[in-house]
Amino acid sequence: RPKGAVLTHSGFLVKAAHDMAYCFDVGEADRVFWLTDLGWLMGPWLLTGALALGATAVVFEGTPDHPAPDRLWALAARHQVSVLGLSPTAVRALMPQGDDWVRRHDLSALRILGSTGELWNPAPYQWLFDHVGRGRLPIINYTGGTEISGGILGCFPVAPIKPCSFTGPIPGMAADVYGEDGKPVRGQVGELVVTRPWPGMTRGFWGDDARYLDTYWSRWPDVWVHGDWAHVDADGFWFLQGRSDDTLKIAGKRVGPAEVESVLVGHPAVAEAGVVGVPHPVKGEAVVCFAVLRPGHAPTETLRAELVACVTQHMGKAIRPERVLFARELPKTRSAKIMRRVIRATYLGQEPGDLSSLENPAAIDAVREAG
Repeated sequence: RPKGAVLTHSGFLVKAAHDMAYCFDVGEADRVFWLTDLGWLMGPWLLTGALALGATAVVFEGTPDHPAPDRLWALAARHQVSVLGLSPTAVRALMPQGDDWVRRHDLSALRILGSTGELWNPAPYQWLFDHVGRGRLPIINYTGGTEISGGILGCFPVAPIKPCSFTGPIPGMAADVYGEDGKPVRGQVGELVVTRPWPGMTRGFWGDDARYLDTYWSRWPDVWVHGDWAHVDADGFWFLQGRSDDTLKIAGKRVGPAEVESVLVGHPAVAEAGVVGVPHPVKGEAVVCFAVLRPGHAPTETLRAELVACVTQHMGKAIRPERVLFARELPKTRSAKIMRRVIRATYLGQEPGDLSSLENPAAIDAVREAG
């Protein structure tokens, strides 16, 4: 069921304005447009943060590629948008339309690109940088949540940026990565945690304190466990590896589904992918992959074998997919995150649980009919 995060007016205002200023360099002269839904954090975050800083918030209704594939770029050009926020899923959807639609429009007012909602894989990140950012605009990766009132990790226009990464914790966020023993780790995957309070912190879940405490505070004393896998590389850049509650354990190996999904979408035929673990009598769990194909590609047995081989080559034999299925679409939240638990439950013939955040209910039938 929905969490019902309780936020305070002053805390949300301070955190939204703070993050928008420090991460995206927003000021009074800016026009900020974020492709989002007002029912998700980034909608109120956009309006509150932009207005608090004296900037202009650009909003629209509809889809970014209708009535023409360049609707988003035309809107950005017409309104002289200077800060444009997109999710990786939106970029992956716009890429197949071709970069000619981008070149038709004067996007010279753009100076910052933003991204949030999910993990990047290299190809769409590079496409956004090369064709929309003209090879020079920073892509500010930003991650947090409703309970945060904004971000935990981000990038900054004045700091170096590594593709698909986060520069580090946003000022005011005492973020860290903990191993299984509850101690900080570097160079390996662990839990993303916050060790001190911050402005904008949720006051709990509406009418359900027990669920709030169990969700975020039950792992280690006085430590907020956000529910994301993260790691800090040798250069000090931060990366997310997906939700920790989505983790696959296959023959004793712990694998984030996002790692497998990134391999799949690296194939030229695959537009989107969702990966789940299902019970297996020997390995404990087996990998089942759902792929949405790009226009012009047919769901053939040859392609299925190619994708199995591709994942096996990149991830190792232990992670070899048990099945690769082709679906018309995948269930997503309004913030464009793929709902893996819904995919898994549908595949196993179980009840999918809370669907209040599901944007496309027809995708459940698409998963059920995948072949």
